[in-house]
Amino acid sequence: MTNLTFEKALAELEQIVAKLEKGGISLNESLALFEKGVKMSRFLRAELDKAERKVEILLKDEKGNLKAEDFEAGSDDDAGEDGGKA
Repeated sequence: MTNLTFEKALAELEQIVAKLEKGGISLNESLALFEKGVKMSRFLRAELDKAERKVEILLKDEKGNLKAEDFEAGSDDDAGEDGGKA
């Protein structure tokens, strides 16, 4: 997993889940896919944890205290569906 990125791992995990859900594969292949899926899941969790720690560092104030701030992701609803005159 040397050049594995979050996006590649997520795509691979999605493919593994799709294969397992589809079925029609041997028990040994299912177990191998499950094992690989668990590894991808752990990698993704670790990457998310690293990202969370970076965000916390960025949100610390000058005294080193963590400031809670609301996170608002921009959504299409913010512009309003009736943003233009109806």
